[in-house]
Amino acid sequence: DEILEEARQVAQPVSDADRAGRRDFRDLPIVTIDGETARDFDDAVYAERHSGGWRLQVHIADVAHYVAPNSTLDGEARLRGNSVYFPDRAVPMLPEELSSGICSLKPREDRLVMSALLELDSDGEVASAEFMPGVIRSAERMTYTNVNRVLEGDPEMSERYAALAG
Repeated sequence: DEILEEARQVAQPVSDADRAGRRDFRDLPIVTIDGETARDFDDAVYAERHSGGWRLQVHIADVAHYVAPNSTLDGEARLRGNSVYFPDRAVPMLPEELSSGICSLKPREDRLVMSALLELDSDGEVASAEFMPGVIRSAERMTYTNVNRVLEGDPEMSERYAALAG
């Protein structure tokens, strides 16, 4: 009960105070890409070509913002160690309010993240990297299948995701 109450207290919508000191990426068409049956959406990406290669952004849900060191939640997470996935269900490391709530990078909802901004050269080698706390608003929950269809030029998917796959 104590763990669930702590989760309910920290799993509040992202506020102006939460966004303070974070880089704002909400205007970019950032997407999550997971399998069709994925249950958690904890990472998101954005990429764009530039003259010498690519700019890649990787955004990971900032769970540490919500789980304070040595808190009851932290203790429970350490006991569980990781989430466990079964064909028909998942046993999350953190309570549902966090794992499928505020720490899930749901489309069109502000979420706190830790961001990696990478410059890749034309060979895909990392030329530079920068890391920072950020805030995103994922544009879409995509699947590996649909991304592959876009890359293969499928007209239906290319039209559906035209704004994202420019």
